[in-house]
Amino acid sequence: MTPVETLTLATYFFVLIILAVYGWHRYYIVYLYMRYRGQESQPGPALSPTPVVTIQLPLYNEMYVADRLIEAVCAMDYPRELLEVQVLDDSTDETRSIAEMAVRRFAAEGIDIKYLHRTDRTGYKAGALEAGLKVARGEFIAIFDADFLPTPDFLTRMMPHFSSDRIAMVQARWGHINQNYSLLTKIQSILLDGHFVLEHGGRNRAGRYFNFNGTAGVWRRLAIDDAGGWQHDTLTEDLDLSYRAQLRGWKFVFVSDVIAPAEVPVEMNAFKSQQHRWAKGSIQTCRKLLPTILRADVPLRVKAEAFFHLTANFNYPLMCVLSVLIFPSMVIRYNMGWYEMLLIDIPLFFAATFSLCNFYLVCQREIHTDWLARLKYVPFLMSVGIGLSVNNTRAVFEALFNKHTEFARTPKYRIEGNSDEWVGKKYRQSVAVQPLIELALGLYFTATVFYALANQIYGTVPFLMLFQVGFLYTGLLSVVQQYAGDERVVFNTQVASGK
Repeated sequence: MTPVETLTLATYFFVLIILAVYGWHRYYIVYLYMRYRGQESQPGPALSPTPVVTIQLPLYNEMYVADRLIEAVCAMDYPRELLEVQVLDDSTDETRSIAEMAVRRFAAEGIDIKYLHRTDRTGYKAGALEAGLKVARGEFIAIFDADFLPTPDFLTRMMPHFSSDRIAMVQARWGHINQNYSLLTKIQSILLDGHFVLEHGGRNRAGRYFNFNGTAGVWRRLAIDDAGGWQHDTLTEDLDLSYRAQLRGWKFVFVSDVIAPAEVPVEMNAFKSQQHRWAKGSIQTCRKLLPTILRADVPLRVKAEAFFHLTANFNYPLMCVLSVLIFPSMVIRYNMGWYEMLLIDIPLFFAATFSLCNFYLVCQREIHTDWLARLKYVPFLMSVGIGLSVNNTRAVFEALFNKHTEFARTPKYRIEGNSDEWVGKKYRQSVAVQPLIELALGLYFTATVFYALANQIYGTVPFLMLFQVGFLYTGLLSVVQQYAGDERVVFNTQVASGK
């Protein structure tokens, strides 16, 4: 075996082992969730006296959903004299007039609602929240992004969880208004369910750190100030503040049965933009806080879970490396007759992929009665996760090399049902080169699948097809939506609804 072949195989197995370790960590998250079942936070008695709550609504060019959000928040079932609403609008388009008109309408009804507009966007969302906090009168701060549609009982159900003076933040679970719109929205809803139900649920039950998700949560104002306030040196100001607050000894609570409905992106490029921001921000937060966490006087189990949480997005560059090396490593082993090597990498693939299957199976079983019907989407979910590798690898390297990018908010189109349309609306995003790379990798794996079939290496075909479908789907859908504008040209909505 030549040195190049040795190096190829060594790198391939090294990457695969690391990915398998992170895959096994998902089993550990499920274990935490099951092991500490019954230790969820329970609401205490109503706070006395009833505190003043300020609801902050950070907006930036949200013309389709701004009025809906403001109307929903102003319908909160909370004492009117103890509720303040801040519309924190950095918009540069028609959103300004829409939001201002809504504020005037509800102010005339006696609601304490204020419209605050900035022109420089310093700090982006974190800067807007910080500016609003300076003039807020609430002891507690609730935050909702523009695509959310909170229910009237949100505050009355959340506030009793602040039963201890050391509880800093209570996070609700996200719901999905438009999850049946397409295959893409169905996949996103399952991804988010896993994040909230198992990751938040398991970590919170077991006393590990978890994070505020930037929206659909309530903060104790004192905790924000004590942790250093909103800072904008990362793109995930929510994750950053969460860890700083918990390092100061504050406690967080996740309430799974309080659901705040929201839209998920219907457009692949918007979804990629959102994932890019989250991945880049998490690595920025990792660089900023992980050394402090590892030195902190907290239990080793807390440090270990924080390490896996904050470093998880490093898997995407590894996935790209693995994608390139799968085919040459297969050729090398086939030519040398090393069939026994399949006994090593197939179990590693199983560790990495079937941990995901188990993770989302448990999640869907926990919250849906039709969970068996939903399992058919899990292979597509894994494929899309692989297909995001190029997108999120770019995010990781931008974070590592301190490349500054603006806070790119996710476009919202007020898509609530299958008959709603987003084609022709503003805010559509375009990407030039990245989809071509994804399509090239999809074709690369198509050739790899044919090679495996031709040489009767059948055990690898299911795994290869996850890569093939993932790259082709993410790349092709980006191109189709960018130029044709309608996902359903290629993937009919009925596919997602099971019809």
